[in-house]
Amino acid sequence: MKLAMIYSFLKNDLAVIEEAVNETIQSDNPVLREASSQLLQAGGKRIRPVFVLLAGKFGTYDIERMKAVAVSLELIHTASLVHDDVIDEAELRRGEPTIKSRWDNRIAMYTGDYIFARSLENLSMLENPRAHKTLAKTMVELCLGEIEQIKDKFDTDQNLRSYLRRIKRKTALLIAASCKLGAVASDAKPSYEKALWDYGYYVGMSYQIIDDVLDFTASEKELGKPAGSDLLQGNITLPVLYSMEDNAFKQKLDRLFEEKESLTHDKIKPLIETIKTNGSIERSLELSDRYLQKAYESLNQLPTGRAKQTLKGIAKYIGKRRA
Repeated sequence: MKLAMIYSFLKNDLAVIEEAVNETIQSDNPVLREASSQLLQAGGKRIRPVFVLLAGKFGTYDIERMKAVAVSLELIHTASLVHDDVIDEAELRRGEPTIKSRWDNRIAMYTGDYIFARSLENLSMLENPRAHKTLAKTMVELCLGEIEQIKDKFDTDQNLRSYLRRIKRKTALLIAASCKLGAVASDAKPSYEKALWDYGYYVGMSYQIIDDVLDFTASEKELGKPAGSDLLQGNITLPVLYSMEDNAFKQKLDRLFEEKESLTHDKIKPLIETIKTNGSIERSLELSDRYLQKAYESLNQLPTGRAKQTLKGIAKYIGKRRA
């Protein structure tokens, strides 16, 4: 089953949000307009708006209030992708040229900043200080995560704690905020709000771990970029972290990272093959499953209904995701 089938009953509301997202990023400046539109038109699962809408079902659901939150969160996610591509010097995003490769780093950074600003402007339509405070704190953590990602590049002296903190800021907090803000905007009970935040956090952690696994196990066609791109860019993800427990592997990686300017996919290919066969992939998936189990447990605090079953279905899909 495709992911979109799990939440197909939200199709009409998601169409409203999609239109609003595209309207919000329009600009009188032709470069900003084209650069922003390019990334949004490249697609994406729009999973954060989905979480907003589902969380809203546990309170008083109003599509206009949901739209204000969902559009803002999708734009924040989009802006973070633009910045990520600059940090990672990525040429492709979802199989298409990135903004930084079509224009340059400066245009990409200003485009990301513009989309961030539009997201905040959009949320101002929701008169709820708690919503604004939650979003502001999430953006602060997101930016800290981007700085950490730069700092940790090509640094093999990392541990599990630093990795988990990084993916929390990179992915999990925005998904958790999507769930919480959907509850806040619908005036859901505080206990539901807490359960939804926890669910989003655990699902987000699992999602990113699986993403990091897929970077080694999926095909270039499935990824939209060459397999092992994270390692090539100096990002130490969980399978690499586990592999570095073998001192021989770590020494090989250290030697390659010492000459990072001349690092190529061919040079890291033997390490990629080792990662795929040394048990690191399986161990990473086990940790992902533990986070998913906690996500399921968080749902126990919510009333039975279609929204709860859909959240459970999304978590199950994420756990089985292999491309």
